[in-house]
Amino acid sequence: MSFYINNTNPNRPGPISGNAMGGICEKVLIETTKVFDACVSQTTETGIVLVVTNQNPANPVQPLTFISATNQIGSSITVSDIVIDRIDQNSNYANVSMTITIPLTVTYRDANGVIGTGTSSITFTKSAVLFVPQPSFTPVEIKANAVFSSQIGSYSGENTFTVTGCLQVVLKVTALVDLLVPSYGYPVIPPCQACQNCQACQGLADLPLYPTASQLNRF
Repeated sequence: MSFYINNTNPNRPGPISGNAMGGICEKVLIETTKVFDACVSQTTETGIVLVVTNQNPANPVQPLTFISATNQIGSSITVSDIVIDRIDQNSNYANVSMTITIPLTVTYRDANGVIGTGTSSITFTKSAVLFVPQPSFTPVEIKANAVFSSQIGSYSGENTFTVTGCLQVVLKVTALVDLLVPSYGYPVIPPCQACQNCQACQGLADLPLYPTASQLNRF
């Protein structure tokens, strides 16, 4: 059993049926990342030069035939040179620009027909108009996620390709904040399996899964 397998307990995450307000029992203060604004863009990039290093197997026989260049979704990218230029007509908005570097895995076939891989990267600038909160004690962060994929490219020199690919970028304005949210309370965690040796677990079985604050004494 899990939250979603053979579990009909109402105190579990999932779709809400009926009155969404029913069952709300407290206001919870949580530390979380709040997203103030975000946008996504998708463009076709041409003429990108990829110099391939860290080849496996080493020393491929030239010339090489390009197969693909991709980065894994969620892979680490580098964001630098962030500039927040507030708009005079509305200081709550700004032109946010930055430099983004994406590491890539390049796949190719050498002159002997051996498939190989290597590493490369692309660096580009990105800008967008976004809502940026006014300065406060809690700093605002500009974050970016990016995915690049290419299956179109040509050999342009030793271990070098010129490629065309699709670039998708998500920009976010975030801050780590304390947020007060309504809550249905703690979920009921279902057992993974029946207890095989309950005698050994008697002490732990008496402990609540979460700390409780149901009785609050006021100063």
